Amino acid sequence: MSISNPPLALSAAVAAALLLSACSTDIPAESGDPAPSAAGSASAAASDEHPAEEEGQTEVAALAPRAVLTYDGGVMTVDTESGEGVATAEMDGFLRVSNAGDGRHVMISTGEGFSLFDTGLIAQWHGDHNHYFVSEPALTDETVEAPEPGHVVVHEGKTALFSDGTGAITVMDSEAISDGEISEDEVQEHSTETAHHGVAVPLSSGELLLTQGTADARDTVQVLSPEGDVIAETTDCPGVHGEAAAEPTAEGDVVALGCENGPVVYRDGAFHKVAVEEDYQRSGNLFGHHASSIILGDYKVDADAEKERPTRIGLFDTLSDSVTTVDLGSEYWFRSLARGADGEALVLTYDGQLNVLDEETGDVIHEIDVVEPWEEPEEWQSPGPIVKVGADGFAYVTDAATQQLHVIDISAGTILDSFDLPETPTELAVVTGDPEAPSEDDHEDHEEHED
Repeated sequence: MSISNPPLALSAAVAAALLLSACSTDIPAESGDPAPSAAGSASAAASDEHPAEEEGQTEVAALAPRAVLTYDGGVMTVDTESGEGVATAEMDGFLRVSNAGDGRHVMISTGEGFSLFDTGLIAQWHGDHNHYFVSEPALTDETVEAPEPGHVVVHEGKTALFSDGTGAITVMDSEAISDGEISEDEVQEHSTETAHHGVAVPLSSGELLLTQGTADARDTVQVLSPEGDVIAETTDCPGVHGEAAAEPTAEGDVVALGCENGPVVYRDGAFHKVAVEEDYQRSGNLFGHHASSIILGDYKVDADAEKERPTRIGLFDTLSDSVTTVDLGSEYWFRSLARGADGEALVLTYDGQLNVLDEETGDVIHEIDVVEPWEEPEEWQSPGPIVKVGADGFAYVTDAATQQLHVIDISAGTILDSFDLPETPTELAVVTGDPEAPSEDDHEDHEEHED
């Protein structure tokens, strides 16, 4: 791994440029108290002094989630409580954005690799509670060089970056980047046998799940021990693409991966095949929830289609290795899917509705009219509607046609706010200050401090 300093300029956004019809919002500003980081715990133990503001920081009572959106020419950050623009960063090329795992940073994928972007939301642990600070978002000097940067996976307190161009895998503690630095002595480096469009998942046991293949074909998923030995493997996953973690069992992590003959599930130290009726069944986009055994996925069945536009989704049970399909009666695309705070399956369809489904039964709980009817663009890199769920439990939906960002109360089935944007959004990430996928120990520590 090497770290470089990309020559990218950051400029404060003019409030009038992003200021939207700032109606009041019911979004709770309270961010909750995530478990302390190791550094935070040590600091709190050493001193009872009130955390001090650093240069450029302002202490606040609570954190309002921030949306980070890419567009043709840069990155914009929006306060999702007020709708005000916080800052823009000018960047060239096609940009992808992914949560970095610590609740503060995101990874911007560029032609050079993964660049670390600071959203300016800071939660500092102090004894048995947090203090909150905000600062102006900024592109940091940290870049993990990765030709053809691909999947960013956050799982159980770890963040894994996959380079499609080399097969290199970089794994780090999600907390370790909270200071805005990626130190070479804080990361683990791995590599696949050949370069391919792949994915890696760091498991809570210290093992690593990864795909193997070539640029032309891939059908193998392995689990490696910390020493690099293969301890589990399947070759029955043609076209392997996409991953999602489900609720773990007593034996450890549960991870599903999409294939072209039905998904495979890694559970209890072995791979299991999900039984599907079709000879060809591709679910390349999967979404899990830490407290649910069900994985939401797209459901494609036409091997000859140049671009299949399905109306069915799959609810894959990772304990019984079975699937329930639901026909929504309207098409969707890969950016349409997400999971709610209580495990609900979310799907934004061509008719403009955000469908909220019970993941266990497949019953539709809400049909929320969010955007005007739309269709998938010809090129997947082109702007189109996006659905994301923040650690705060609200859904965020972009509308490329109207240049808007909508905030959805999933449980109530209502739109809380709609904000105008100065640019057409291409990709979206939402940060709240809380880690996106804390480790098991962090979950336990957090529960101890809930009251």
